Amino acid sequence: MIAHSELSPQLLREKIKEGSITLGGNRKLKIYGRLRCKSGKRMKEVNRVFFSNEKQAKEMGYRPCGHCMRREYSRWKEENIT
Repeated sequence: MIAHSELSPQLLREKIKEGSITLGGNRKLKIYGRLRCKSGKRMKEVNRVFFSNEKQAKEMGYRPCGHCMRREYSRWKEENIT
């Protein structure tokens, strides 16, 4: 997990381009999703974190976004709420 505040805009673009960052998350809400998600784009930078893959996000205790990752969110919801 990498906090947005630890990256310069140029370094962030490089990491996304090379594929070492594939998902974004909200540190406060413990939610992760795709980088193009509208919900993710609206969050404050101080709460934004980045992950290299879904496994890393799950290991850190984050859940999938209900907007951009509906299937994954439905699976998570079935496993954790029922």
